[in-house]
Amino acid sequence: MKVGRYLMVGAGLSGAVIGRELAENGHEITVMDSRNHIAGNCHTERDRDTGVMVHVYGPHIFHTDDSEVWQYVNRFSNFLPYKNRVKTTAKGQVFSLPVNLHTINQFFGKTMRPDEAHAFITQEQADTSIVDPQSFEEQAMRFVGRDLYETFFEGYTIKQWGCHPSELPASILKRLPLRFNYDDNYFFHKYQGMPENGYTKMVEDILDHPLITVTLNTPFDRSMGPGYDHVFYSGPLDGYFGYELGQLGYRTLDFECFTYSGDYQGCAVMNYGDKSVPYTRITEHKYFAPWESHASSVCYREFSRAASLDDIPYYPIRQVKEKSLLGKYVELAMRAHNVTFVGRLGTYRYLDMDVTIREGLDTGKQVLMQIAKREKLKPFYVSVL
Repeated sequence: MKVGRYLMVGAGLSGAVIGRELAENGHEITVMDSRNHIAGNCHTERDRDTGVMVHVYGPHIFHTDDSEVWQYVNRFSNFLPYKNRVKTTAKGQVFSLPVNLHTINQFFGKTMRPDEAHAFITQEQADTSIVDPQSFEEQAMRFVGRDLYETFFEGYTIKQWGCHPSELPASILKRLPLRFNYDDNYFFHKYQGMPENGYTKMVEDILDHPLITVTLNTPFDRSMGPGYDHVFYSGPLDGYFGYELGQLGYRTLDFECFTYSGDYQGCAVMNYGDKSVPYTRITEHKYFAPWESHASSVCYREFSRAASLDDIPYYPIRQVKEKSLLGKYVELAMRAHNVTFVGRLGTYRYLDMDVTIREGLDTGKQVLMQIAKREKLKPFYVSVL
C-alpha cells in the first residue's frame, strides 16, 4: 500500500479520530488548528486559582449506547461515572429536569403515583386536539400541556434559539424525555461518564502517534491542499468556500465566568426558564468532576445569540432558509477537489461527542478501504441533507 500524506483541518474529535485511524495504518498525518489548543470545543483546562477542571467552551458530558465508542474513549482516557442531573429555576422555585414525577408533583402540589400522573398529564393537561404537531410549541402543548410548557420550555427556548417556539420544528422537543417516575438522570444511555483528566488530555493521547504532527495557531487556506494527497476538513462548510453564497445560520454562546468561594449552586447545571432572566443557565464546573474536591468554584453564566463571522459557531439552526443554502454548498462540495468534509461544522449538523467519534471511526475505515483500492475519496461519508 502506498503511504499517503493527509491533512486534518481541525484538531477536534473528528480530525483526531480520523487521523489516528489513518496513522495506525502507516499514513503520514498533519493535524492543524487555528486555535492555540487541541480538542476543539470540548477543550478542558485547569483553572490556576481554584484547580477546577473547566470546560472552556461549555459543558461536555459523554453518554452513549455504542459499546465500541465507549471502548475507544476508554482506550485513551480513564472514564469515571458521571450522571447529568439538571435543575431549573422557574417562577421562584427550583425543579428537577427532565420533567419527571417529582417535577410534576411539585409543580401541581400533588402526591400522584406514576399511573395517576400519566393520566393527569395525558388526559387533563396535554392538548389532545393537536394531532400532528408541526412546531416546537405544538409538540410541547401536545406533550405536557400549557402550564408545564410555559414554565419549563417557552422562555428557555426563546433565549436559546432567539425565536419563538412556534417557529421551531417539533423534532427539537422530541428528543427530550418525559418520565413518570423519579429518575432525574438527564440521559438514558448505557454508558455515561467523564474523562478523569479532561477531554484535552484524551484528545492529546489520541494524537500521540509517531506519524501524526500537530500544528496550532495555523489558519487553513485552500492553497495548502495541493501539498497533500487529501484534505479532511472539519471547519465550517461555508467557510471553506469563503462564504461565497452567504453564511449558514448558527447560534453562538457567550460565557460570563466568575469564581465563588465555596459552593455556588450545589449542582453542575442550573437552567433558568423565566424569560426575564437574560441567561439560559449557570454551570458550576467542579461538579463535572465529582471525584475531586475543591474549596472554590468556577462558574459560567451562559448567553445565547445569533453568530456572526467572528464568533464560534455552536448550534446549526437548520431551518428552511438554512437548509436551502446548505443544499447549494453541498453542490459546491461535491465538485471540490481532494477534500472531505467531516464533523459538526463540516456537515452542518448538531452532533453529540459519541456520534462524532462513531462517524470518525466509520469514515476512517471507509477511507482506508478506498485508499487500498485506489479509489477516489468522497466529499462526504454521511448524509448531510
